[in-house]
Amino acid sequence: MEDDAPAVTLDKVRKVFGDHVVLDDVSLRIATGEAIVVAGISGSGKSTMLRCINGLETIDGGEVTVDGRQVGRSERALAVLRRDIGMVFQQFNLFPHMTVERNVMLAPLKVRGMDERDARTRAHQLLERVGIPEKAKDYPADLSGGQQQRVAIARALAMQPKVMLFDEPTSALDPEMIREVLDVMRDLATSGMTMVVVTHEMGFAREVCDRIVFLDEGRIVEEAPPEEFFSAAKSARAREFVDKIIHH
Repeated sequence: MEDDAPAVTLDKVRKVFGDHVVLDDVSLRIATGEAIVVAGISGSGKSTMLRCINGLETIDGGEVTVDGRQVGRSERALAVLRRDIGMVFQQFNLFPHMTVERNVMLAPLKVRGMDERDARTRAHQLLERVGIPEKAKDYPADLSGGQQQRVAIARALAMQPKVMLFDEPTSALDPEMIREVLDVMRDLATSGMTMVVVTHEMGFAREVCDRIVFLDEGRIVEEAPPEEFFSAAKSARAREFVDKIIHH
């Protein structure tokens, strides 16, 4: 695996909103099959970094490459790229007027041109995988938040992405629903999906991810395997962050 090109590369990425530098010279390589957790306090640039990877934000400097292709500026290049990147947000963004099954089928039908029967079969396999096959004919409003987020994950997986991005996928959920979503994500990580996860769930980070990347004021100040990060963070900012988590 070491010789393979990285799944995602950020090279000196810079992002500015007005006078505010949100990402400052960020360089990172993510290997195929690696699960990374991006940590840091609110406003450190974590979500912006994810949005730059899938082209939701344009960058002001540097370069982002996914699966060997530069994240281009043109809409057409972005459309092609986004087929290979699954994104799960804080809010579930499901279509309320469509059943769960149709929500999962929609992108493969429209974007990949899959036929109806194959798309339905795939949707059912994915709903099985996220643990809610019995909800196929229900509407999003009939589901709990945790179930809706699991549908959102199934919907992202329906495009057979090469990389999955998760932007605080559990932060809008009630505590008792967080576990069911993290379990699905854990299963994905162990099956070898390349994942970049912005989350405050440090138990998940410790158990599941290969590496923690710690952002502070738009810069990567530390990256290390979870054990090392939690027990022996090198930078003062990361140590302060770990202390807060552990003593809460």
